[in-house]
Amino acid sequence: MVGVDASEEMIERGRRRCQEEGLADRISFVLADACQSGLPSASADFVWSEDAWCYVADKTRLIAEAARIVKPGGVIAFTDWVEGPSALSEAEAQRLLGLMKFPSFESIPGYARLLTERGCKVTAAEDTGRFASYIELFLNMIDMQLTYDALRIIGFNTQMFELMRGEFAFVGELVRAGKLAQGRFVARRS
Repeated sequence: MVGVDASEEMIERGRRRCQEEGLADRISFVLADACQSGLPSASADFVWSEDAWCYVADKTRLIAEAARIVKPGGVIAFTDWVEGPSALSEAEAQRLLGLMKFPSFESIPGYARLLTERGCKVTAAEDTGRFASYIELFLNMIDMQLTYDALRIIGFNTQMFELMRGEFAFVGELVRAGKLAQGRFVARRS
């Protein structure tokens, strides 16, 4: 298995975890842009990502790279934060993009179209239906269990803590309003 990330910190974290779990001989990492990984064409049985492609600006190039890497008959499977069926207002989109440091959003139909355009047969393009409960769990954990940890990370700045909590409550409102979702996608390359 080969992991690709553009952050040296994440690559090192992955290597450490693989070493700790005894998997270092089976998993390697490449420091690269996900849109231009340098991996050989048609070399992977599957391409997988979990809630990470929202950090990639050019979704068209990203899907093209995934389709290039996967073998014919191989699978591209991922989840990602996507715009929901109820459109975000411009103000909501800008606030969310700034908060999460996302360069852009895609939608469920948008990702399905990109996969199809790259010669993939889409077998799943859907809302997981789990996102609202995840956000609620996160907020509850911050309030009930991880308050100290969160405060420590931000230098015990209580004003920053309240701001951060308010921003994640905003994310929860967007999810409940159908403006933000977690999409699940599975496609097979022809």
